[in-house]
Amino acid sequence: RRATELAILRRKIELRFFEKKVSPGQSVEVFVAELNIILQKLHDTPITTTTQSIQSQNMNSSSSFRNEKKKNYGRLVKRLKHKIRSASLVLQKTDKSKVFHLGTRQDYQKKYNEYMGKTEVYQCLGVNDPLPNLIECTSKYLLDLRLAHWIIQKQYELLCVKSSEAKLAHLYYLPKTHKSGTPLRPIVSGLKHPTIKISTYLDQLLRPLFDRIGLKTTTTSGFEVMKQVYEWSTTNLRKETLLCTIDVVDLYTMILQTEGVLAIKKMLDYLELKQIGGLKIETIIRLSRFVMKNNYFLYEGQYYHQIRGGAMGSPLTLTIANCYMFFFERNIVKQITNAGGLYLRYIDDMF
Repeated sequence: RRATELAILRRKIELRFFEKKVSPGQSVEVFVAELNIILQKLHDTPITTTTQSIQSQNMNSSSSFRNEKKKNYGRLVKRLKHKIRSASLVLQKTDKSKVFHLGTRQDYQKKYNEYMGKTEVYQCLGVNDPLPNLIECTSKYLLDLRLAHWIIQKQYELLCVKSSEAKLAHLYYLPKTHKSGTPLRPIVSGLKHPTIKISTYLDQLLRPLFDRIGLKTTTTSGFEVMKQVYEWSTTNLRKETLLCTIDVVDLYTMILQTEGVLAIKKMLDYLELKQIGGLKIETIIRLSRFVMKNNYFLYEGQYYHQIRGGAMGSPLTLTIANCYMFFFERNIVKQITNAGGLYLRYIDDMF
């Protein structure tokens, strides 16, 4: 077993070297050989009664230490929460990184007001909870589709809302510390939103279709971008070549809801499909429109309705945004590729 696991470890390390186009050399072999000796010595060392007794004592003391540490950790978290609240601070995980950002509540509120005023995406409903109406509306809409034979019984049962489990989405912001001025990224989290099942189901049907048509112009990772740039540069790179990056501002919220649904229709027409997963194209369009037009959430005790774009936490929104950009960028892609250039996009970032 030791030989097998060391061989697997060695291959993994060597692969990382090869990915960076660097030869692993003798250092990997030396490392694995030394590790093998250490493991062999540990395996061959007999465990005496005294050693077992010491290990048992260590385990007991370690267990009591962990319990004490757990209590101290809980008290520490409570004290930190109290200090943060009393100082009107916000401790928030940052966008696209694994660190935390500490800011003032006043600064967050100011940026929130600026974002709301700039985008004009959300309509405030005050303190009137839209959840009961939304549950009733979603249930009725699905039942009407079932009675009209637009969906089958199995699909109806899969998508229907359980009123006891449904909860309204809530809005929160992630600070973009990698950008100047630390703007905020709005996230609408709606894991139990009445339309989440429809959104997830449609996304599972539509995303593989987009991946098929966007294969040549979209990318999924920085490594993939570097690979394609390297391959392209071997025959096309010139002294006068320009390297450009472009960012679409507020992509998810700037797309008109009608235009977003139309982009789905364009993709299905482009692929010449009549139905997907037992659903007619018309049914998919109807359900997509319903999801887009029924994004409600709670923020700071106030209820809001999203009147433009899609919710950033809804699975379908990403596919709609990708489809919209695919048709928007077609002429740009054509011009660049005809001139011997390279065009790649990852959601709202273009290269």
